[in-house]
Amino acid sequence: MTLTELRYIVTLAQERHFGRAAERCFVSQPTLSVAVKKLEEELEVALFERSKSTVQVTPMGERIVEQAQRVLEQSKMIKELANAGKDQLASPLRIGAIYTIGPYLFPHLVPELARSAPQMSLYIEEGFTASLRHKLRSGELDAIIIALPFNETDVVAKPLYDEEFEVLIPADHPWTQREHIDKEDLLSERLLLLGEGHCFRDQILEACPAISHKLNSPNNTLTAEGGSLETIRHMVASKLGITVLPRSAIGTVHYETGLLTSRPFSAPAPSRTVAIAWRASFPRPRAIDAVTNAITQCHEALPETA
Repeated sequence: MTLTELRYIVTLAQERHFGRAAERCFVSQPTLSVAVKKLEEELEVALFERSKSTVQVTPMGERIVEQAQRVLEQSKMIKELANAGKDQLASPLRIGAIYTIGPYLFPHLVPELARSAPQMSLYIEEGFTASLRHKLRSGELDAIIIALPFNETDVVAKPLYDEEFEVLIPADHPWTQREHIDKEDLLSERLLLLGEGHCFRDQILEACPAISHKLNSPNNTLTAEGGSLETIRHMVASKLGITVLPRSAIGTVHYETGLLTSRPFSAPAPSRTVAIAWRASFPRPRAIDAVTNAITQCHEALPETA
């Protein structure tokens, strides 16, 4: 049994396809297939059920794959611990962010880190909180930027900054005459929301529970869903409704004058706390500090209505 064979079965369990698993492992499909079969023979247990169209993990295979994942994490940690005494900023850092943060933070974070920690290269990606949580636990990501609350065993979450929500409306909307918008007023407009799976959608519904009742109403014609904040912003510009966005994602400066504007909520305004999370065992605390400090520096550069 080798670490390579364990990596093969973990990847195959994730992909459920020999060809895709082989591509991810940078080997030929026959090489991966033979190695998996060899491990099954050594263990004297079937890890996978094979058919022409799919690969399924057996119940015993699921338990073994789970343990293999832990072994791979520990083996990776040995290498990281060996490098811990060296320059902690010399190795790449893999960082993820949820969809409603990444596009508005990364353009500021990347150049700030290039200035403050030029020897540390970055790998960045965006995803749902659930996906980022899984990749953090599996070691595919070193740190993730999410919105609180975020609870995970053996994971540290550090608040970075608070961000209020605002109402995005067409520039000729009657609400432009107001200085503030009451949350209850959202019920009288066609509200554009992100689809299920986005934590920002949940935060809006939590801030205004009456919207949830509207969504569940069989006669609901006052809400619509979009796949991204960018799509929703374009829909507002097309006068298809209004929406609620984090202040950093308002983006009115990207449109011609006279298309979009925004208004803050009446106090207390709904908001979110943005945080960075990493495994408590991650052996490069200086790298986390570098990212945290960079975000603190560049947060002030985030446009109020960008």
